[in-house]
Amino acid sequence: MKIEFQNLSKQFEQGPLVLTPMDFSDEVHTLAIIGPSGGGKSTLLRIIGGLIAPTTGTLQVDGEKVEANEAALQKYRRKLGFVFQQGGLFRHMNARANITLPLEQVHGFSHEEACERAMELLARFGLEDDWKKRPAELSGGQQQRVAIARAVAAKPRLLLLDEPTSALDPEYTTEVLDIIHELKKEGMDFIIVTHEMGFARHACDKVAFLCEGTLMEYGESEEIFTQPKTENLRRFLGKLLEWNV
Repeated sequence: MKIEFQNLSKQFEQGPLVLTPMDFSDEVHTLAIIGPSGGGKSTLLRIIGGLIAPTTGTLQVDGEKVEANEAALQKYRRKLGFVFQQGGLFRHMNARANITLPLEQVHGFSHEEACERAMELLARFGLEDDWKKRPAELSGGQQQRVAIARAVAAKPRLLLLDEPTSALDPEYTTEVLDIIHELKKEGMDFIIVTHEMGFARHACDKVAFLCEGTLMEYGESEEIFTQPKTENLRRFLGKLLEWNV
C-alpha cells in the first residue's frame, strides 16, 4: 500500500505543534513507528487511520486523497483494521460478539456469516473455548488476541496497531507479537507504534523514528538500528538497550 503525505502537521486547539510539517512517500508493508513518549507517534497513526484530521497537509493512500469529510472518512476506515493499547473491547459482550458486531453493523455480514468468521479466528488464535467469556474474564493477552481477531475479521487492506502490548506482562506481550508476526507471514500489511525494539527490528521491513514531532529518520529496519544517523536516535536506542539482558 502506497502512503503519501505532504506538509502534514497537527496542532490541537491553541497548543504547540504535535507534528511539525512533514513529507513522506513509500510503499508500506510492515512499518514500525518508534520514538520517545510525546513524540507524535500515536497522533500520526490516527491521522493515517482517518480517526483525526491533520491541521495542514494532505494524505493519499494508493493514489487517492483521503478527504476530511466524515462520509469519506467512514468509507475509508472500513478498509482498515485498528488495535489500540487496551484493545477497546465492548466490556458487556463476550469475545465472539465483540467480533461479530462490526462485521454485521459495518461490513454487512449476516449473523450466521459473522459467527462463522468469528469462530474461525478465535480457533486460530487459540480462543475457541473462550468465546462466551467477556473481556473481564480473559487475560490481557487473550483480550488483545480478540482485539486483533476483530481488526482482521473483515480482511482489511491495512492493520494499524497503537502500542498493542504496552499494558501487558512479558509473556502476554510475546504471544501478541507472535500473532502479528504470523499475520505478516500471511501477507497482512500493518503499521505498528511500539516500544518493542526487537519486534521493530526483526519483524518489520521499515522503521520510522519520530522525535519532538518530527520524522527524524526513516528506512530499512536493520539500517535504522545499526547505523542511526542522528544523535536523537542514537541516544534513544542507547537508553532502551542499557538494561537489556
